Amino acid sequence: MSAWQPLPADLPPEVGHFVEQLRLLKDRTGLSLVALGERTAYSKSSWHRYLNATQPPPRQAVVALCRVAGADAERFGVCWELAVRAWPRTVAPARAPAPAGAPVAGGEGANGATDGGKREDGYEDDPTVPWWDLLAETPEPEPARASWAASHRLLLCALVLVLVLLLTAVVGAVTLA
Repeated sequence: MSAWQPLPADLPPEVGHFVEQLRLLKDRTGLSLVALGERTAYSKSSWHRYLNATQPPPRQAVVALCRVAGADAERFGVCWELAVRAWPRTVAPARAPAPAGAPVAGGEGANGATDGGKREDGYEDDPTVPWWDLLAETPEPEPARASWAASHRLLLCALVLVLVLLLTAVVGAVTLA
């Protein structure tokens, strides 16, 4: 079991409970932060920040840790929601005003989030998912008609390609003769 540094005393209880649960989950894996980083696609330094409550983890990092530890990701997802809502907000550094007519850096949306997932309050949810998690997701089955149309479209494209190749070969043979 790791010797964790104490959490800041001024953390909201939801955040403290969540980070303690993450620490227990990490300890249950028996992995070092380096090994955990290799297994989850989040760096050692990121896990250090998450497990010491200096930065809230993205939801996908929590899901990845649950996968490695064999824990219920849905239960931890609920705890994550509560913790992120209560997480102490850092004051975002003031930005210099953009010249009139210039696009806003990051393409800020209506909810305060930028295209990169960073909100005005400084929280950034990293939407990256490790490639091996994408393989485990099974797409919803398409209706039979849509599947039929897609396979016939592919067949039609292949047939057109063969015809173009044959036409090119015939034109080439005629030109050389």
